[in-house]
Amino acid sequence: MPTPSSLPASLPWIERLVSLDTTSRNSNLVLVELVEEELARLGVTSQRIPNDGGTKTNLVATLPAADGRTGGGIVLSGHTDVVPVDGQRWSSDPFRPEIRDGRLYGRGTADMKSYLGVILHQLPALAAASLAEPVHLALSYDEELGCLGGARLAAALGGWTEPPRVCLVGEPTGMRVIAGHKSSNLVELVFAGRSAHSSLTPDGVNAIEYAARAVTAVRALADRRRTEGPFDQAYRVPWTTAGVNVIDGGIATNTVPERCRVQFEFRTIAADDPAAVIEEISAVARELETQMQAEHPDTSVTVAVQAAVPSLASRTDGPAYRLATELGGAPSADKVTYGTEAGQFSDAGIDAVVCGPGDIAQAHAADEYVELDQIKACERFVDALLRRTF
Repeated sequence: MPTPSSLPASLPWIERLVSLDTTSRNSNLVLVELVEEELARLGVTSQRIPNDGGTKTNLVATLPAADGRTGGGIVLSGHTDVVPVDGQRWSSDPFRPEIRDGRLYGRGTADMKSYLGVILHQLPALAAASLAEPVHLALSYDEELGCLGGARLAAALGGWTEPPRVCLVGEPTGMRVIAGHKSSNLVELVFAGRSAHSSLTPDGVNAIEYAARAVTAVRALADRRRTEGPFDQAYRVPWTTAGVNVIDGGIATNTVPERCRVQFEFRTIAADDPAAVIEEISAVARELETQMQAEHPDTSVTVAVQAAVPSLASRTDGPAYRLATELGGAPSADKVTYGTEAGQFSDAGIDAVVCGPGDIAQAHAADEYVELDQIKACERFVDALLRRTF
C-alpha cells in the first residue's frame, strides 16, 4: 500500500468526483452543485449554461486577473459525464475508487475526473493568487454523447467581448500535448417500410433488408478510405474510419419489418470533409428510398446527423501548444483518433490543445484506471500554471 505522503495531493477530490455516478444518461447536477459549493466557499462566482430541459448543465467560473480583468486568459476545460458500466466485468465497484498497484481504479479515473480533481484541489490557491491573466474553469455535460454541452459552452465563451486566448482540454493523453485529432460524427438512418404477414411478402416492404444495403454502403465507404486515402501518418489509424455500431428493427419472425434504425459513426482526418461523407451516404439513402417507394409509396428513408464534433488542427507554434509545453506537457507530433471538445473551442476562435493524465486505452473499459504517477504529473502541470501566473 502506498503511504499517505506518496499519494497525490488531489486524490480526495478525485475520489469524490469518481464516487458520483454521472453516466451520461443521468443528470450531472450533483457534480455541478458540488463544484458550485466549493466556488462559493472561495468567493468565486459561476454561471450555468444548461441544456434545454435544465436537467444538465455546463458550468463556467472565472478567476480574475490581479488587475480585475476577466476577459482573455486561459480555459481549463473538462467534461463531467462518464460512459456506462453496463455489462462490463469489474474487479471492484466502479463508483468506489480503489488504489491497487500504483493505479486508481474507477469509472472516470482516466476519462476525465482525475484532471478535474487536480484543478479543484488547486482552486483555493488559484483563487488567492495574483493572476497575470484570468483563469476560467469550464465544465461540460454530455461529452460522451457527442460533445453536446461542449458546443454550447465553446460558443458562449467564443462570444465574449474578449474571448479566452487559449484552452487546455484535459482528456487523457499521458500528459502529451496534442494539437490534432479527427472529427467525430454520428449519423442515424431510419427506414420506414411496410409491415405484412411473412407469408405475404409482396404486400410488405422489408425495412431491414433495405437497411442492410445501407450497412454495406457504409462498409464500402470505410474500405475505400482505408485503401485509397487520403492519409495522415501522424495518426495511429491514418485514414478516415467509419462503421455501423447500432442497428435495430423488426417485431416478430413472422412479420415483414416495418422499421429499422441504423446508427453509424465516422471520424475524418482533416483532408476529408465530413459534409462530403454525409452526402455520400445521403445519396445512397435517396436511392434506397426510391427503390422502396417503387414497391409502395408510403415508405421512406430519413437521414439525421445526431452529433458532429469538429476535428482539431492547432499549430504547434500557437499559444495553446506553447503554454502547455511550458507547463511541463510533453511535446508531441502525434494526433489522436478520438474527438474532444478542443475542436469546438478552436472553431469558436479559442486556440486549443489536449493534454491530460491517463491513457485513452483505459477509458470506457472495465477496470478503468489512471496511474498515480500520471495524477502527480498533472498536479505539477497545474502547479506550473499557478507559478506562471503570479
